[in-house]
Amino acid sequence: MSGNDPTVRAVEAVLFASPEPMGIDSIRAHVGVARGGGDIRSALDTLEAEYRGRGIVLARRGDRWHFQTAPDLAHLLRRDREETRRLSRAAIETLAIIAYHEPVSRAEIEAIRGVAISRGTLDVLMEAGWVRPAGRREVPGRPLLYATTPGFLQHFGLASRRDLPGIEDLRAAGLLDPVDLALERLGEDEPDADSDAGERGD
Repeated sequence: MSGNDPTVRAVEAVLFASPEPMGIDSIRAHVGVARGGGDIRSALDTLEAEYRGRGIVLARRGDRWHFQTAPDLAHLLRRDREETRRLSRAAIETLAIIAYHEPVSRAEIEAIRGVAISRGTLDVLMEAGWVRPAGRREVPGRPLLYATTPGFLQHFGLASRRDLPGIEDLRAAGLLDPVDLALERLGEDEPDADSDAGERGD
């Protein structure tokens, strides 16, 4: 244990008190320079190793860090009655498109889905804390862009977007719609065909 290292202790205290994951720059702004201690990243590596296998672990979500209950013990803290958030198919598809193609505009999302996004779909995803505005594309009209948030990574247990499953993973897990699989095969068989599979409504 490195309980005598002032930087490790300070980083541990700051992360323990933070209500949300923190980046290295934010941690450094709180910790400052501690006498006799190493740098922030080294302290994070130390804490990650020391908490590994314990009831509380130091988890990384993108470029942010936070303490959380060990995944195998999470069931102990669940309430008997949980409020579930159900997303429409349109919202799930929109979230997936943003996650795999971000930053992406509304028009680009609609082009990929093949149908217009109903009013409120993006609002639901932003209220959930999974999607955020991400600037504007420098083209005529300067459309607003959307991207996922650290909260999206945290909710789905992803360290980064690189951990998103690929098509083969989704197919193996049985998560691809049979219609989507049929369209995918059709596209492979007829790469030059100019066909429209039809719109799916919200």
